[in-house]
Formats: sequence, C-alpha cells, structure tokens
Amino acid sequence: MSVYLQAVGVVCALGSSLAQIRPRLWATTLPNSVAPTDLYTPGRPLHLGCVHAALPSLEHAPLQQRSRQNALLALSLQDIRGPVQAAVGRWGPSRVAVVLGGSAAGLQEGEHAVRHQRAQGAWPPGYHYAQQTLGSGAAFVARELGLAGPAYTISTACSSGAKALASAARLLNTGMVDAVVAGGADALSAFTIAGFSALESVAVERCNPMSAQRRGINLGEGAALFLVGRETGPVRLAGWGETSDAHHMSAPEPSGQGAVTAMAQALARAGVSPDAVDYLNLHGTATLQNDAMESRAVAQLLGCAVPVSATKPLTGHALAAAGAIEAALAWATLVDNPQGYLPAHWWDGVPDPDLPALHWVQPGEALGRAPGYVMSNSFAFGGSNAALLLARG
Repeated sequence: MSVYLQAVGVVCALGSSLAQIRPRLWATTLPNSVAPTDLYTPGRPLHLGCVHAALPSLEHAPLQQRSRQNALLALSLQDIRGPVQAAVGRWGPSRVAVVLGGSAAGLQEGEHAVRHQRAQGAWPPGYHYAQQTLGSGAAFVARELGLAGPAYTISTACSSGAKALASAARLLNTGMVDAVVAGGADALSAFTIAGFSALESVAVERCNPMSAQRRGINLGEGAALFLVGRETGPVRLAGWGETSDAHHMSAPEPSGQGAVTAMAQALARAGVSPDAVDYLNLHGTATLQNDAMESRAVAQLLGCAVPVSATKPLTGHALAAAGAIEAALAWATLVDNPQGYLPAHWWDGVPDPDLPALHWVQPGEALGRAPGYVMSNSFAFGGSNAALLLARG
C-alpha cells in the first residue's frame, strides 16, 4: 500500500516555512543560519541553530501545553492546517492520528522555573510540571487540530522524527486510521547543551562534517510536521528501515552494519536497487565516531558515486526533530526542482584519509534533471538507526 506525504510545515534555523528555506538550501554561499551565541551558555559563545522567527502565542492552550517546543509546533502547523482540516472533514477526527518525535519538552520552562523557585521560594506563575512530559507535543497538536485518533510520542533521541514517519506508515497500513500528522519537534535549552558538552561532543565553531578536523556538533531546534495518507501527494514515502545496534549507550557500532541494514530495508520496501538513489542526506553530525560509521555504511551499500551532503551546518542538530526537518529538506529536493539542485555539503574541504571518499555535493551542484529518489539517514544514541526513502509522488 502506497503512503504519501501530502503536506509539510517546517521551522528551523534556515527559515519558518519551506518557501523561506528552499532558496537558502540552494544558496551558493553559506547562509548565516547557524551562528555564535551565548544565549544558553553565558560567557561561552557556541554556534547554534536557533529559530529567530516570532512564535505564536499559546495563551489559549492549557497551561501544561505552553512551552517553546509547542510554540515551534504551532508555527509549523500553519502550512498544513488546511489540508489536515480537509482530512478531518473527510474521515472524521477519530480517524486522524498524531505521531510525534520528541525528547526534551519543556526543559527551557523547567530551567526558568527552578531559577525562580530558588530565588523567590515559590514556583513562578505560568509554570506547570507537565510542560516537561514527553507526550505534551502530541497532545498539543491533537488539541490544536481537533483530532481524536491515536496520539503519541516516540522518543529515541536523534532518530525520533524519522521513526515517527515510519510509525505513521504502519498505522495507515494496518487500517487503524486514514491520515496521520507526523513529524518531530525539539527546542534548545541550557540543560541539553550542558549534557552534550559533558560528552565532549559540542563544537564551539560551526560543525565540519566528514572533515579530518571535525570537532563535534552544533545543536539546533525546530519542528517539522507532515500530513501522511494513502491518497496521492507530492512526495511518496517509498520505504523506510529501522534497526538497533545495542552496542553502546551513546557510541554507534563502528562497522556501520546497523546503518547498512536500515538503508537496505528502506530500499527493499521500495523495491528499488541502491543505484536508484539520486541523493542522500547524511545524518552527518561531525562527531568522530558517527561520521566514520556512516561514511563506511554509505560506501558499502550505495557506493561512493551517489551525491551526499550533511545539512546540519545549515540547521544545527535539532535532535528529535532532526529526522523530520531533514525529511522536509528531502521534500524540497524532490518537489518543483526540475534541474535537480542538491543541498551543498558545507565543510572545510579537508577529507579524513581514514574515511571513504564519498561524492560530497558542491555549492550550486545539480543533477540536470528532476530527482526520483532521495534518502535521509537518522542515527541516535543506543544505536537506534532509521533511514527514509522518499520519491516524487
């Protein structure tokens, strides 16, 4: 049964809509979207992918659903609200589900509340502990859209947003629902940045994926939501793959076999061979171990000729939202792109001699034709691997 991505809404450091993001994605000079700031680390500027767009007010929402994460979701909803309401009108609210990838709901609100409590001896007005529950985002989206179908959150760290789309496809294929709002969201917080800094995985400068001089990630934030259904849409979710390494709490399995299997599953579900992939959006975190594992996996399964790039130097690593945001960038690559412009691989151009020499997309590079299949990888702590294969609808 075919599953289609019928509408998309996205907000990230590159912009607050696909219309804003698209020209910046194809830019031949590096956009200033990931930039140094000490907003979350006073006195220690870091390159972060912050969303600077004005976010919608959540005063109408229950107190426990008022958070920056949910405000990002509210902004991403603007471009899909009409198509979702049409789906509700056709199928009924109980036949439309919500599946959201999330990992750090309400942390910024919790940090503020703890500082206030320590200074004032009381919790601040406008704070509710439930703002920090993982299910808050899915409940918020369901309430905003008037949906009554299943609504739940997947939390597998950086693979969450991609796995939400795979979960949406499974819901549709079982016949439990007729449409799904699926994607991911995550907001920046000092707590998150401190955690990754403690792991020595955060780069001060802009991240440098696949370089011999890579030093770690730039964190980011954002949200991306799709309306997923069986009726033909602009993009088809042709295949997906999910594996678990069970190798280490935070480090990937070095050989990349879990990543290879996830990508191979996506191709097998689509019924296409590796040479059908026109472009691969790498997970590309710019950490030593992830880049090494992923490049070896890509070379083993897809070869070194397929064009690849990491887009995290443009968006930052938005954690649970990353897979959904990068699926939206894959959408932009597939739809209304007759020349096949590809997202550039922004780095210092110094290859790591220990890694395979992949085909890094150059600024301004194009296929010279409309792409047919785009793959997007998402890998996470604990060895949770997800690969999505998208095709023009």
